[in-house]
Amino acid sequence: MEGKKTFILRAAEIADSIQTFSHPWNSKSEISGVYLGRTVGLKRTGVNFARIAPGKESFVYHSHYREEEWIYILSGRGIAEIDGEEFEVGSGDFMGFPTPSVPHHLRNIGDEDLVYLVGGENLEVEVADFPRLKKRMLRRGDSVEIYDTSDAKPFGVLDE
Repeated sequence: MEGKKTFILRAAEIADSIQTFSHPWNSKSEISGVYLGRTVGLKRTGVNFARIAPGKESFVYHSHYREEEWIYILSGRGIAEIDGEEFEVGSGDFMGFPTPSVPHHLRNIGDEDLVYLVGGENLEVEVADFPRLKKRMLRRGDSVEIYDTSDAKPFGVLDE
C-alpha cells in the first residue's frame, strides 16, 4: 500500500539498512549503523543502532548545549572518555549526558565489535562544542555552520 507508514523495523530490515560513516575530523572514526527512530518516523527523538569495529572510534570528543544524549552498550568493550576521564564500559552499561553536557567520546578497545544504542533529542537548533579542536557547531534544521571558538567575542553584559 503506497504511503503506508512503517511502525516496526524487523531485524532483517535493520541488518540490510546498516551504513558505515565517519567524522571528518577524526581519522579513527568509523561507525556502522542505522537511524532507527527516523526510519519509523520519529521526529523529536533520535534512536540509533551503532557498531564500532575493534580499534575504531565513534565521532570526535564533543559536548552538547541543547540536545540530551544517551548510550546503552549491548555488547563489546570500550573506553568512554567523559569530561577528561576514561572509563571502561561494556555490555549493559548506560551513559547519559544531560545538557549542557560535558564532553564525551567512545572508542572500541576490545577484539569484537562494540555494539550499542545511542539516542537523544532532535531539536530544531543544536549547539555543540569540540573542545580539543576549538570549534563550535551550530545546526538549524539541516543547515550546519562551524566556527572557531577563538573567534568568539563577548557581546556585553546581560541583565540578570
